Parts: sequence; structure tokens; C-alpha cells
Amino acid sequence: MASAAVSPNATRALTLSTGAFTVCFAVWTIFSIIGLQIRETLSLTETQFGLLVGMPILTGSLVRVILGVWTDRLGGRLVFTLTMLAAAVATFLLSYAQTYGQFLIAALGVGIAGGSFAVGVAYVSRFYPADRQGTALGIFGVGNVGSALTKFAAPFLMLALGWQGAAQAYAAVLALTAVAFWLLSDDDPVIAARGKTPERSFAAEFAPLADIRVLRFSLYYFFVFGAFVALALWLPRYLIGVYGFEVAVAGMVGAAYSIPGSIFRAWGGALSDRYGARAVLYWTFAVSTLATLILALPFGMPPAGFIAVVFVLGLFMAIGKAAVFKHIPVYYPENVGAVGGMVGMIGGLGGFVLPLVFGWLRDVTGLWSSCFAALFVIAALCLIWMHLAVRRMTGAPTGQPA
Repeated sequence: MASAAVSPNATRALTLSTGAFTVCFAVWTIFSIIGLQIRETLSLTETQFGLLVGMPILTGSLVRVILGVWTDRLGGRLVFTLTMLAAAVATFLLSYAQTYGQFLIAALGVGIAGGSFAVGVAYVSRFYPADRQGTALGIFGVGNVGSALTKFAAPFLMLALGWQGAAQAYAAVLALTAVAFWLLSDDDPVIAARGKTPERSFAAEFAPLADIRVLRFSLYYFFVFGAFVALALWLPRYLIGVYGFEVAVAGMVGAAYSIPGSIFRAWGGALSDRYGARAVLYWTFAVSTLATLILALPFGMPPAGFIAVVFVLGLFMAIGKAAVFKHIPVYYPENVGAVGGMVGMIGGLGGFVLPLVFGWLRDVTGLWSSCFAALFVIAALCLIWMHLAVRRMTGAPTGQPA
């Protein structure tokens, strides 16, 4: 069957949304850089610093459900713009914080930028036919590369302007992005057809979240996104602790791990459209289970071999991210915001929780490889649960995964 044509409005919506999400993701991770200077200024403990850096990740994940619901009801053009403006205001006010409590409150506001993912998924999916949504959402997800942009750009801004000036510069860019998005974008086809008045009650928006498949998709995303983010954060420490890498070299390896992992998400979307998300996820979880098993074995793997296996793991995680979100508009076309928000929230929480788990396991077992043992359990559980669900499946949409 021939693919439905994609309108110029769809291409513009995808381009604008991907650009806006990249900026949002850069803002969302700003504490990974400016937090270093704040830690020195306030003489923070490691625990206090960890909470400060993790707060935007936590809050940005928690707001995804409500932002997704509002997107379903009011449209992504409005909600995306307001989300960016709110985060821009919080980021600007951050530059005036002086006490640790004030920094935590500011981080809470900055975290709103991370909720933009759920908004963009719901907005972009409405412009594309079902056989193009995997590719479109995969391209949108490339905005994850914003975290790498922050790692490269924020240090220079901080050296030139101080951490306060860097925060204000980020706030200005985000505010200008919000204005440009509003002026250049269009309402999605659903909002354009029905107007701004929602057709369903607010409570009805949450009804699909009781479906067990949403929990299963959330577990998938907890691994492919949450574990990916956790590894990006943990990898420099691992390389220093196990192989004695210099900080700069370990940081470069971590950045090199993050960038391809974001870009290959677009390829994962295209593969999901062509071969089906189920096939892509089978490969993702099978390879991830094998890779984490190899990495979890407590023997001395050479640094080059370790990095090679980790990069293979990161590649399949990136491909799997797009495959997970290929499911959502297929099964929940009227609730992409709510379901996508829930799945995105659980994935984001993985990025917050798993580094804490990795540290705890290292303390308890004394083994650096224990973090990969935890990831092996999660990957194996995803593979087993998906396979059992596929075997039980009856009446699934033709050509689509369970």
C-alpha cells in the first residue's frame, strides 16, 4: 500500500518541534555544568549536589503526564509555547538564587523544560499518517542531543559570563525559541478541525493509563531511555574508577556515547516504520541482554573492548527509544499526550533513579560491574514480558507489535 503524502505543514511542525525540543533538552540538563560552580560557591556535599543536579530530571519527568493531557486537549502549539516560556522564566530567576533552598526551587522550575518531550510527541504525531509516525517521532527524539550541546557550550558561557550569565543566556535563547515557535508553527489538524474546545472530560483523558500495555511500554522506556541517560551520567565515573582514565578523557567518551545515541534514534524510527516496532524491540532487548551480561561478568575486559560493547548497547538503546513510541499513536491515537506522557515520565525517572541504584550496588557489592548486572535484569525482563505478550496477543493492529 502506498504511503500517504506528508504535507508541508507536517515537515514544518517536525522541524520546529525538533529544534525547540533540542533547546529545551539543553536547558533541562544545564545543572550538569553550572552546578559545578554552584557546588563550589555553596560548599555542597555530594548528596546535596546530586539532589540539585537530579531535581530538574525528576520534575521534568513528573510533569510529562499533565503536559501531555493538556496537549491532547488544547493543542501542542499553545502548550509547547507556554512550556518553553515558563521554563525560560524559571531559568532566568535561577540566576538570582543565593541559598541552597532557592536553587532547589529554581531547579524545580527549570525541570519544566524536560516535560516538552510529551508535548512534542503528541503534537508531531497528529501531522503524520501511521506509516510515517515512527520516522517522525524518531527524528523529533534527536532533540536529546541538546544535553551534549550543553556539555560543549555551557562551559564556554560560564567562563565568559559566570554561571549567572550562562543561565540568563539560556533563558533568553529559550524565550526567543518559544516566540519563534508560536509565530512559525500551525495548530495540529485535530485542533484546527475542532477548535480549542476539548470534546472529552478531563478525567476521560487519563482512562487509557489503566491499560496494562501502558505499564509494559513504560518498562521498555525505563530501560531504553532511563538506562541510557543513567549510563551517560555514570560512564565517566566508571572509566575513571575501573580503568584510571583522566577526567577529561572520560568526559569525552561520555559525550561521544551520548551524541550517536541520540542521532540513531531517527534511524530506529525509520526501521520501526519499515519492519515494525516489534521486530526492532526484539533485536533491541536481545542484543541489550547479551551486552549487559558480558559487561556484568566480573573479569578484566580491556578498555577498548569495554567501550566497544557499551557503544553497541547504546546504539540499540537509541533504536529502541523510537520503537517504543511507534506503539503509542497506533494503540492510543486519541490519547498520545497522556500515554506518551506516562511512558516518558517513567523513562525519565529511570534516568534519575538508576544512577542512585548504581552507586548503592557499588557500595554494597564492591563491584563496578554490578551496575550492568542490574541492567541485565531489566533488559531480560523486558524481553521476556514482550515475548509473552506477543504470544498472548489476539486482534492486534495488522503489522504492528503487541
